[in-house]
Amino acid sequence: MSSEQPPRPSVASLPIAEVAATLGVHPDDLSLYGRDVAKVSLSALDRPRRLSAASKLVLVSAMTPTPAGEGKTTTTIGIGQAFSLLGESVCLALREPSLGPCFGVKGGATGGGQAQVTPMERINLHFTGDFHAITSAHNLLAALIDNHLYFDNPLDIDPARVVWPRVLDLNDRALRHVSVGLGGPKHGVPRETVFDITAASEVMAMLCLATDLTDLRARLARTLVAYTRAGEPVYAEQLHAAGPMLALLRDALAPNLVQTLGGTPVLMHGGPFANIAHGCSSLLATRLALHQAEWAFTEAGFGFDLGAEKFFDIKCRVGGLDPAGVVLVVTVRALAMHGGHTREAAGAASPEVVRAGLPNLDKHVESARRFGRPLVVALNRFASDTEAQIDVVRAHCAALDVPFAVSDHVARGGEGALPLARVLIDTFGAYGKGAHAPLRFLYELEDGVPDKVRKVAREMYGARDALFTEQAQEDLRQIERLGLSRLPVCIAKTQSSLSDDAKRRGRPRDFDITVRALRVNSGAGFIVVLTGNIVRMPGLPREPLAEHIDVVDGEITGLR
Repeated sequence: MSSEQPPRPSVASLPIAEVAATLGVHPDDLSLYGRDVAKVSLSALDRPRRLSAASKLVLVSAMTPTPAGEGKTTTTIGIGQAFSLLGESVCLALREPSLGPCFGVKGGATGGGQAQVTPMERINLHFTGDFHAITSAHNLLAALIDNHLYFDNPLDIDPARVVWPRVLDLNDRALRHVSVGLGGPKHGVPRETVFDITAASEVMAMLCLATDLTDLRARLARTLVAYTRAGEPVYAEQLHAAGPMLALLRDALAPNLVQTLGGTPVLMHGGPFANIAHGCSSLLATRLALHQAEWAFTEAGFGFDLGAEKFFDIKCRVGGLDPAGVVLVVTVRALAMHGGHTREAAGAASPEVVRAGLPNLDKHVESARRFGRPLVVALNRFASDTEAQIDVVRAHCAALDVPFAVSDHVARGGEGALPLARVLIDTFGAYGKGAHAPLRFLYELEDGVPDKVRKVAREMYGARDALFTEQAQEDLRQIERLGLSRLPVCIAKTQSSLSDDAKRRGRPRDFDITVRALRVNSGAGFIVVLTGNIVRMPGLPREPLAEHIDVVDGEITGLR
């Protein structure tokens, strides 16, 4: 939440059972976690749909963000509140917060100002325990692997070729590379391993892409964890891990129901990052939102080049989703940053500096159009924005023939997002009433892995080529030996630039993407492609937000 945003208001929320009733959720499908939070059983998807009109799914993404983010979540929340004010049937599908950003730089993921999901403290911290369940299930598999090595290793696993890491839902750079099994024969088999943050866990991705418990178990069972000394793959099922992992994840698979400050229902479920994972909330939450409401809005972070590309090429492909359109969030401060402005306050940037940042927006508009869906640009307004700055963006969108609206949801809630909501209804409202072109993917599954990576790099990032290191080439050969070349790719790349160099702002040109390694996520069903200097366990900043959090008179303070 930006320092420009108003303080979080104190608003009494509706009992979550009443929110569920407005959404048409049957009482038997609701499991209450106190007054303000509930889980919705997957059985809700088996009940007859109560709405006659076709549902419309809209993705909210953004331009290349500043470190604080450009407000995909707040914009999505503001849109939902505005649609509720207009009497529309609407439900949001958002990601759950990770403790890493909560205690690091960005803060929580419940929005800000008048565009928030409540109860903020519960959601941003332990919520319903989904992240803990994912962490536990992931680390149970790691423990079973090391236990197998300790007790005579009947599968002949090569300790140097265990590919399953451990995870923790905190930023902790000291755990990026560790040694385990030290202390002598009684304490295990010594080997090196790594820690990823839970948001990058393959278990997180499996839960977010699973269609039911049976599908989740199958994904867990086929998860590649190691290789034998003879080079043969070892899967989780061979360690009898799928069953106990599924037991830990059973309740976590059900989507969580909460609400905005305006009472709009929100299904908040799953939380993979988009720079190191696939960046989308769960498929089940999205399907449930479409089942219960005529308008479903979801977001995918960070910029369109990361989360949105994976939303289309992975989530929509796996789940058979057919979005009605895209909302692309922009801010004056991000345009000013990409235009060369170096000060924190964007209000000091001239309209010419804002104009200089427009090529970054242009690239994301081109990328969004590549998938064949209509697009609306939404300017998330900050108090420091001037009319002259906003007019630059408005005129540019008009020249691009892209619908445009300013949204003041952080300061004014749903009322501030009404102009944007009306543009969205005008632009996407005809979806489902007639024939429309099929969704276009960037690549076909039959394409080779290098071809898939190159197509994403060229069409989403604007790169000349993707270059593969010797390690990446060896990884490619292993993927081919395993017969997994048809899997989609999930590219891990910095969110701070269209390139794989975080320092290159604007719209970089004449650059290559360097692929340094690839990881097989056979349970999730994709290949993770590691580029540049991206790491899967973030570190804390010099002054982490954790230093400002406390409990005063029983109330949590400093959390944002």
